[in-house]
Amino acid sequence: MEQIEPIRVAQIMGKWLGGGVEAVIMNYYRHIDRNKIQFDFICDEDSTNIPYEEIESLGGRVIICPPYQKLPRYIKELKRIFKENNYQIVHSNINTLSVFPLYAAKKARVKVRIAHSHSTTSPKEFKRNIMKNVLKHFSKLYATDYFACSEKAGRYQFGNKAFDSGKVTIINNAIDVGKYKFNADIRKKVRNELGIDENTLVIGHVGRFVTVKNHKFIIKLFNEFLKSSINSKLILIGDGPLKGEIENLIDSLKIHNKVMLLGQREDVERFYQAMDILIFPSLYEGFGNVLLEAQCSYLPCVCSSNVPSLDCYNDNLFFISLDAPIEDWINSILIIKNSNRMMQTKLQNSNFDILVENNKLVDSYLERLKKCQKLVF
Repeated sequence: MEQIEPIRVAQIMGKWLGGGVEAVIMNYYRHIDRNKIQFDFICDEDSTNIPYEEIESLGGRVIICPPYQKLPRYIKELKRIFKENNYQIVHSNINTLSVFPLYAAKKARVKVRIAHSHSTTSPKEFKRNIMKNVLKHFSKLYATDYFACSEKAGRYQFGNKAFDSGKVTIINNAIDVGKYKFNADIRKKVRNELGIDENTLVIGHVGRFVTVKNHKFIIKLFNEFLKSSINSKLILIGDGPLKGEIENLIDSLKIHNKVMLLGQREDVERFYQAMDILIFPSLYEGFGNVLLEAQCSYLPCVCSSNVPSLDCYNDNLFFISLDAPIEDWINSILIIKNSNRMMQTKLQNSNFDILVENNKLVDSYLERLKKCQKLVF
Protein backbone atom coordinates (compact mmCIF):
# COMPACT_ATOMS: atom_id res chain seq x y z
CA MET A 1 0.00 0.00 0.00
CA GLU A 2 1.39 3.39 -0.97
CA GLN A 3 2.47 5.58 1.96
CA ILE A 4 0.62 8.89 2.02
CA GLU A 5 2.91 11.78 2.89
CA PRO A 6 1.80 13.98 5.80
CA ILE A 7 0.55 17.48 5.05
CA ARG A 8 3.22 20.04 5.88
CA VAL A 9 2.05 23.13 7.72
CA ALA A 10 4.25 26.23 7.58
CA GLN A 11 4.33 27.60 11.12
CA ILE A 12 5.30 31.29 11.03
CA MET A 13 7.19 31.86 14.27
CA GLY A 14 8.80 35.28 13.79
CA LYS A 15 11.72 35.70 16.19
CA TRP A 16 12.15 32.44 18.06
CA LEU A 17 13.33 33.54 21.51
CA GLY A 18 12.19 30.65 23.67
CA GLY A 19 8.97 32.31 24.85
CA GLY A 20 5.46 31.06 25.54
CA VAL A 21 4.21 30.93 21.95
CA GLU A 22 7.14 28.75 20.89
CA ALA A 23 6.47 26.45 23.86
CA VAL A 24 2.80 26.10 22.89
CA ILE A 25 3.50 25.24 19.24
CA MET A 26 6.26 22.80 20.17
CA ASN A 27 4.00 21.11 22.71
CA TYR A 28 1.38 20.48 20.04
CA TYR A 29 4.07 19.33 17.63
CA ARG A 30 5.37 16.70 20.06
CA HIS A 31 1.90 15.19 20.47
CA ILE A 32 0.11 15.49 17.12
CA ASP A 33 -0.23 12.58 14.70
CA ARG A 34 2.80 13.35 12.54
CA ASN A 35 1.73 10.70 10.04
CA LYS A 36 -1.06 13.13 9.11
CA ILE A 37 0.46 16.55 9.84
CA GLN A 38 4.06 17.76 9.84
CA PHE A 39 5.35 21.20 10.82
CA ASP A 40 7.96 23.38 9.15
CA PHE A 41 9.04 26.28 11.34
CA ILE A 42 9.67 29.56 9.51
CA CYS A 43 11.87 31.69 11.78
CA ASP A 44 13.53 35.10 11.47
CA GLU A 45 17.30 34.96 11.05
CA ASP A 46 17.86 36.83 14.34
CA SER A 47 16.15 34.07 16.33
CA THR A 48 17.79 32.33 19.31
CA ASN A 49 17.20 29.04 21.17
CA ILE A 50 15.66 27.21 18.19
CA PRO A 51 15.58 23.47 19.09
CA TYR A 52 16.94 22.29 15.74
CA GLU A 53 17.78 18.75 16.86
CA GLU A 54 14.39 18.02 18.39
CA ILE A 55 12.48 19.44 15.42
CA GLU A 56 14.54 17.43 12.93
CA SER A 57 14.23 14.27 15.03
CA LEU A 58 10.44 14.61 14.80
CA GLY A 59 10.57 14.99 11.02
CA GLY A 60 10.19 18.75 10.89
CA ARG A 61 12.32 21.43 9.29
CA VAL A 62 13.54 24.87 10.32
CA ILE A 63 13.61 27.45 7.53
CA ILE A 64 15.32 30.77 8.18
CA CYS A 65 14.14 33.99 6.56
CA PRO A 66 15.02 37.72 6.87
CA PRO A 67 13.51 39.50 9.90
CA TYR A 68 10.17 41.20 9.35
CA GLN A 69 11.81 44.61 9.90
CA LYS A 70 13.34 44.16 6.43
CA LEU A 71 9.83 43.99 5.03
CA PRO A 72 10.38 43.85 1.22
CA ARG A 73 12.99 41.08 1.59
CA TYR A 74 10.85 39.33 4.21
CA ILE A 75 7.77 39.15 1.99
CA LYS A 76 9.75 38.23 -1.13
CA GLU A 77 11.56 35.39 0.64
CA LEU A 78 8.39 34.05 2.26
CA LYS A 79 6.62 34.01 -1.09
CA ARG A 80 9.51 31.99 -2.53
CA ILE A 81 9.50 29.56 0.42
CA PHE A 82 5.75 29.00 0.19
CA LYS A 83 5.87 28.36 -3.56
CA GLU A 84 8.92 26.07 -3.52
CA ASN A 85 7.48 23.90 -0.74
CA ASN A 86 3.95 23.95 -2.15
CA TYR A 87 2.36 24.54 1.26
CA GLN A 88 -1.40 24.12 1.48
CA ILE A 89 -1.54 25.61 5.01
CA VAL A 90 0.30 28.61 6.46
CA HIS A 91 -0.31 29.15 10.18
CA SER A 92 0.93 32.54 11.40
CA ASN A 93 1.68 32.88 15.11
CA ILE A 94 2.93 36.48 15.16
CA ASN A 95 -0.32 38.14 16.24
CA THR A 96 -1.06 41.46 14.53
CA LEU A 97 2.06 41.14 12.36
CA SER A 98 0.41 38.17 10.62
CA VAL A 99 -0.76 40.54 7.88
CA PHE A 100 2.69 40.35 6.27
CA PRO A 101 3.30 36.56 6.01
CA LEU A 102 -0.34 35.95 5.10
CA TYR A 103 -0.08 38.53 2.31
CA ALA A 104 2.91 36.57 0.97
CA ALA A 105 0.93 33.34 1.39
CA LYS A 106 -1.99 34.69 -0.63
CA LYS A 107 0.39 35.81 -3.38
CA ALA A 108 1.83 32.28 -3.36
CA ARG A 109 -1.75 30.92 -3.68
CA VAL A 110 -1.72 29.06 -0.36
CA LYS A 111 -5.26 27.77 0.20
CA VAL A 112 -5.50 27.87 4.01
CA ARG A 113 -4.07 30.97 5.70
CA ILE A 114 -4.49 31.06 9.48
CA ALA A 115 -4.01 34.16 11.64
CA HIS A 116 -3.50 33.11 15.27
CA SER A 117 -3.89 35.60 18.13
CA HIS A 118 -1.72 34.69 21.12
CA SER A 119 -1.82 38.03 22.92
CA THR A 120 -3.71 41.17 23.91
CA THR A 121 -2.44 44.58 25.01
CA SER A 122 -2.02 46.96 27.94
CA PRO A 123 -2.46 50.75 28.20
CA LYS A 124 0.99 50.87 29.82
CA GLU A 125 2.65 49.97 26.50
CA PHE A 126 1.44 53.09 24.70
CA LYS A 127 4.04 53.29 21.90
CA ARG A 128 3.85 49.59 21.08
CA ASN A 129 0.06 49.73 21.13
CA ILE A 130 -0.05 52.29 18.33
CA MET A 131 1.40 49.77 15.87
CA LYS A 132 -0.55 46.81 17.28
CA ASN A 133 -3.87 48.62 17.20
CA VAL A 134 -3.32 49.69 13.60
CA LEU A 135 -2.10 46.31 12.35
CA LYS A 136 -4.81 44.27 14.05
CA HIS A 137 -7.36 45.70 11.62
CA PHE A 138 -5.26 44.37 8.73
CA SER A 139 -4.38 41.01 10.31
CA LYS A 140 -7.68 39.56 9.04
CA LEU A 141 -7.23 40.91 5.52
CA TYR A 142 -5.40 37.94 3.97
CA ALA A 143 -6.48 35.24 6.44
CA THR A 144 -8.97 32.53 5.55
CA ASP A 145 -9.29 31.44 9.19
CA TYR A 146 -8.91 32.96 12.64
CA PHE A 147 -7.45 31.13 15.66
CA ALA A 148 -7.00 32.47 19.21
CA CYS A 149 -5.65 31.10 22.48
CA SER A 150 -8.52 32.62 24.50
CA GLU A 151 -11.72 34.60 24.10
CA LYS A 152 -9.90 37.75 25.23
CA ALA A 153 -7.16 37.31 22.62
CA GLY A 154 -9.70 36.51 19.92
CA ARG A 155 -11.85 39.55 20.62
CA TYR A 156 -8.79 41.81 20.78
CA GLN A 157 -7.33 40.90 17.38
CA PHE A 158 -10.39 39.93 15.35
CA GLY A 159 -13.12 42.02 16.94
CA ASN A 160 -16.35 41.27 18.82
CA LYS A 161 -18.38 40.83 15.64
CA ALA A 162 -16.10 38.11 14.27
CA PHE A 163 -15.93 36.37 17.63
CA ASP A 164 -19.66 36.47 18.33
CA SER A 165 -20.44 35.15 14.84
CA GLY A 166 -18.32 32.05 15.49
CA LYS A 167 -15.54 32.90 13.05
CA VAL A 168 -12.80 32.54 15.68
CA THR A 169 -11.62 29.05 16.65
CA ILE A 170 -10.18 28.69 20.16
CA ILE A 171 -7.02 26.59 20.15
CA ASN A 172 -6.25 26.08 23.82
CA ASN A 173 -2.69 26.38 25.07
CA ALA A 174 -2.74 22.74 26.08
CA ILE A 175 0.12 21.12 27.96
CA ASP A 176 1.21 17.70 29.22
CA VAL A 177 -0.59 17.89 32.57
CA GLY A 178 1.15 14.85 34.05
CA LYS A 179 4.58 16.38 33.46
CA TYR A 180 3.92 19.08 36.06
CA LYS A 181 2.27 16.94 38.75
CA PHE A 182 3.58 17.74 42.24
CA ASN A 183 6.29 15.40 43.48
CA ALA A 184 7.69 15.80 47.00
CA ASP A 185 10.93 13.96 46.15
CA ILE A 186 11.66 16.28 43.21
CA ARG A 187 10.89 19.26 45.44
CA LYS A 188 13.46 18.13 48.02
CA LYS A 189 16.08 17.38 45.36
CA VAL A 190 15.74 20.75 43.59
CA ARG A 191 15.81 22.66 46.86
CA ASN A 192 19.00 20.81 47.82
CA GLU A 193 20.53 21.76 44.45
CA LEU A 194 19.69 25.41 45.12
CA GLY A 195 20.83 25.34 48.75
CA ILE A 196 17.35 26.16 50.06
CA ASP A 197 16.04 24.47 53.21
CA GLU A 198 12.44 23.40 53.74
CA ASN A 199 11.80 26.22 56.20
CA THR A 200 12.34 28.88 53.53
CA LEU A 201 9.30 30.25 51.68
CA VAL A 202 10.12 30.26 47.96
CA ILE A 203 8.30 32.74 45.75
CA GLY A 204 8.85 32.15 42.03
CA HIS A 205 8.24 33.65 38.62
CA VAL A 206 8.74 32.22 35.13
CA GLY A 207 8.89 34.51 32.11
CA ARG A 208 11.07 36.52 29.76
CA PHE A 209 12.58 39.75 31.05
CA VAL A 210 10.34 42.02 29.00
CA THR A 211 8.01 44.85 29.98
CA VAL A 212 4.79 42.84 29.84
CA LYS A 213 5.98 40.43 32.55
CA ASN A 214 6.32 43.31 35.04
CA HIS A 215 9.55 42.27 36.77
CA LYS A 216 9.98 45.69 38.41
CA PHE A 217 6.72 45.13 40.26
CA ILE A 218 7.87 41.64 41.32
CA ILE A 219 11.09 42.99 42.82
CA LYS A 220 9.35 45.86 44.61
CA LEU A 221 6.68 43.49 45.93
CA PHE A 222 9.27 41.01 47.20
CA ASN A 223 11.28 43.79 48.81
CA GLU A 224 8.16 44.83 50.75
CA PHE A 225 7.35 41.21 51.58
CA LEU A 226 10.76 40.77 53.19
CA LYS A 227 9.70 43.32 55.81
CA SER A 228 7.28 40.69 57.15
CA SER A 229 10.35 38.90 58.57
CA ILE A 230 9.33 35.63 56.91
CA ASN A 231 12.38 33.65 55.81
CA SER A 232 11.99 33.73 52.02
CA LYS A 233 13.72 33.58 48.65
CA LEU A 234 12.69 34.79 45.20
CA ILE A 235 13.45 32.63 42.16
CA LEU A 236 13.30 34.20 38.69
CA ILE A 237 13.45 31.89 35.67
CA GLY A 238 13.92 33.35 32.21
CA ASP A 239 16.08 35.67 30.15
CA GLY A 240 15.55 38.76 28.04
CA PRO A 241 16.56 42.34 27.24
CA LEU A 242 15.53 43.80 30.62
CA LYS A 243 17.48 41.32 32.74
CA GLY A 244 20.37 43.73 33.37
CA GLU A 245 17.99 46.47 34.46
CA ILE A 246 16.33 44.11 36.94
CA GLU A 247 19.71 42.98 38.28
CA ASN A 248 20.57 46.63 38.94
CA LEU A 249 17.29 47.13 40.79
CA ILE A 250 17.99 44.06 42.94
CA ASP A 251 21.46 45.41 43.78
CA SER A 252 20.15 48.89 44.58
CA LEU A 253 17.68 47.42 47.10
CA LYS A 254 20.47 45.27 48.57
CA ILE A 255 18.44 42.06 48.31
CA HIS A 256 20.75 40.15 45.92
CA ASN A 257 21.32 37.47 48.60
CA LYS A 258 17.57 36.82 48.62
CA VAL A 259 17.00 36.61 44.85
CA MET A 260 18.12 33.79 42.54
CA LEU A 261 18.19 34.37 38.76
CA LEU A 262 18.29 30.95 37.12
CA GLY A 263 18.21 31.99 33.46
CA GLN A 264 16.41 30.18 30.65
CA ARG A 265 15.55 26.62 31.65
CA GLU A 266 14.34 23.61 29.69
CA ASP A 267 13.33 21.81 32.90
CA VAL A 268 11.08 24.46 34.40
CA GLU A 269 8.62 21.80 35.63
CA ARG A 270 11.19 20.77 38.29
CA PHE A 271 11.32 24.29 39.69
CA TYR A 272 7.56 24.57 40.11
CA GLN A 273 7.97 21.71 42.61
CA ALA A 274 10.52 23.69 44.64
CA MET A 275 8.39 26.85 44.79
CA ASP A 276 5.76 27.61 47.42
CA ILE A 277 4.01 30.42 45.53
CA LEU A 278 4.04 31.68 41.94
CA ILE A 279 3.73 35.43 41.43
CA PHE A 280 2.40 36.41 38.00
CA PRO A 281 1.67 40.16 37.72
CA SER A 282 1.67 40.52 33.93
CA LEU A 283 0.49 43.77 32.36
CA TYR A 284 -1.50 41.57 29.95
CA GLU A 285 -1.58 38.01 28.65
CA GLY A 286 -3.37 36.40 25.75
CA PHE A 287 -3.59 33.31 27.91
CA GLY A 288 -0.86 32.86 30.56
CA ASN A 289 0.69 29.47 29.93
CA VAL A 290 2.95 29.67 32.97
CA LEU A 291 -0.10 29.97 35.20
CA LEU A 292 -1.55 26.81 33.65
CA GLU A 293 1.70 24.89 34.23
CA ALA A 294 1.87 26.05 37.84
CA GLN A 295 -1.74 25.02 38.46
CA CYS A 296 -0.96 21.52 37.16
CA SER A 297 1.52 21.33 40.02
CA TYR A 298 -1.15 22.67 42.38
CA LEU A 299 1.23 25.54 43.11
CA PRO A 300 -0.53 28.48 44.82
CA CYS A 301 -0.60 31.50 42.49
CA VAL A 302 -1.10 35.22 42.99
CA CYS A 303 -1.56 36.96 39.66
CA SER A 304 -2.71 40.08 37.92
CA SER A 305 -6.40 40.46 37.07
CA ASN A 306 -5.17 41.26 33.54
CA VAL A 307 -4.48 37.53 33.05
CA PRO A 308 -7.49 35.69 31.57
CA SER A 309 -9.25 33.53 34.16
CA LEU A 310 -10.50 30.05 33.27
CA ASP A 311 -13.08 27.87 34.98
CA CYS A 312 -10.68 24.93 35.10
CA TYR A 313 -8.25 26.58 37.50
CA ASN A 314 -7.86 25.16 40.99
CA ASP A 315 -8.98 27.05 44.09
CA ASN A 316 -5.46 27.96 45.24
CA LEU A 317 -5.19 31.14 43.20
CA PHE A 318 -5.83 34.86 43.62
CA PHE A 319 -6.44 37.45 40.90
CA ILE A 320 -5.58 41.00 42.03
CA SER A 321 -5.62 44.34 40.22
CA LEU A 322 -2.25 45.95 39.58
CA ASP A 323 -3.86 49.15 40.85
CA ALA A 324 -4.53 47.58 44.26
CA PRO A 325 -2.28 48.53 47.21
CA ILE A 326 0.83 46.37 47.45
CA GLU A 327 -0.39 45.28 50.89
CA ASP A 328 -3.24 43.41 49.16
CA TRP A 329 -0.70 41.40 47.21
CA ILE A 330 1.30 40.65 50.35
CA ASN A 331 -1.82 39.58 52.26
CA SER A 332 -2.79 37.24 49.43
CA ILE A 333 0.63 35.61 49.58
CA LEU A 334 0.29 35.16 53.35
CA ILE A 335 -3.20 33.65 52.99
CA ILE A 336 -2.39 31.23 50.20
CA LYS A 337 1.15 30.15 51.14
CA ASN A 338 0.07 27.07 53.12
CA SER A 339 -2.17 25.50 50.46
CA ASN A 340 -2.13 21.71 50.20
CA ARG A 341 0.09 20.76 47.24
CA MET A 342 -1.10 17.14 47.25
CA MET A 343 -4.64 17.88 46.08
CA GLN A 344 -5.86 16.63 42.69
CA THR A 345 -5.67 19.15 39.86
CA LYS A 346 -8.82 19.95 37.90
CA LEU A 347 -6.79 20.14 34.69
CA GLN A 348 -6.40 16.40 34.05
CA ASN A 349 -8.52 15.42 30.99
CA SER A 350 -9.64 19.02 30.55
CA ASN A 351 -9.51 21.10 27.36
CA PHE A 352 -6.01 22.12 28.42
CA ASP A 353 -4.63 18.58 28.50
CA ILE A 354 -2.51 18.09 25.37
CA LEU A 355 -3.48 14.40 25.26
CA VAL A 356 -7.07 15.57 24.72
CA GLU A 357 -6.47 18.64 22.55
CA ASN A 358 -3.83 17.59 20.01
CA ASN A 359 -6.32 15.70 17.81
CA LYS A 360 -8.55 18.78 17.67
CA LEU A 361 -5.78 20.79 16.01
CA VAL A 362 -5.17 18.07 13.41
CA ASP A 363 -8.91 17.92 12.70
CA SER A 364 -9.02 21.72 12.35
CA TYR A 365 -6.34 21.61 9.66
CA LEU A 366 -7.94 18.74 7.76
CA GLU A 367 -11.43 20.25 7.88
CA ARG A 368 -10.16 23.50 6.40
CA LEU A 369 -8.37 21.70 3.58
CA LYS A 370 -11.49 19.71 2.77
CA LYS A 371 -13.38 22.95 2.29
CA CYS A 372 -10.79 24.07 -0.26
CA GLN A 373 -10.41 20.91 -2.28
CA LYS A 374 -11.64 17.34 -2.52
CA LEU A 375 -9.17 15.21 -0.60
CA VAL A 376 -9.41 11.67 0.72
CA PHE A 377 -7.78 11.13 4.11
